[in-house]
Amino acid sequence: MATKLTWLGHGSWLIETGATSILLDPFLNDSPTCPIKSTEVSPDFILLSHGHFDHVSDVAEIANRTAAQVIAPYEVAIWFQKEHDVENTAEMNVGGGAEFSFGHLRMTNAIHSSCMPDGSYGGQPAGFVLTLSDGKIYFACDTALFGDMRQLATLEIDLAVLPIGDRFTMGPDDALEAVKWINPQRVAPAHYNTWPLIEQDASAWAERVERETQAKAIVVNPGEKFSL
Repeated sequence: MATKLTWLGHGSWLIETGATSILLDPFLNDSPTCPIKSTEVSPDFILLSHGHFDHVSDVAEIANRTAAQVIAPYEVAIWFQKEHDVENTAEMNVGGGAEFSFGHLRMTNAIHSSCMPDGSYGGQPAGFVLTLSDGKIYFACDTALFGDMRQLATLEIDLAVLPIGDRFTMGPDDALEAVKWINPQRVAPAHYNTWPLIEQDASAWAERVERETQAKAIVVNPGEKFSL
């Protein structure tokens, strides 16, 4: 069965691979663009890239209701243990990898900031490379463009998910450069149009991607899904 990805708006994704569901950076209840609420998802795993509220606001409710394993940078995982009694966590750090039931997960660098909703230290922000049975996905998550992205080309990424919102992450121009460096088969934009400050024309960006690179661009609305 092909892996299916559903964009839930902003930086939130639901990844369904085999019999496993993975929720990335859940920002559902307070998001102006997410079409569902946190009570409507029951993932097996929750991946967290960093501690900002617009990436972790629904974690405690979902994790404590479903017993989903929270995979996160060390400081983020420990914060949820101490502040929200989340027991099922897997702490990681940038550069490390681990095997899970869905496949291999590698935590990559991200150039951003990270603090928890209460202002406490959120550790090093991260991205992820998921090696699944039917392909490799790179979630850049919240990041600036950085030169080490060129190394990802050696991994033969099937799908890269890149932020294009600008202001707080890469904008369209830098995201296009990232596509050229990573050389994925396909690319999808994220982290845009949640608020006026990060409004972007994703269709125009997709046209540039397909005109200037060899990647196929996939643009979906919040709530829509596509297969890997």
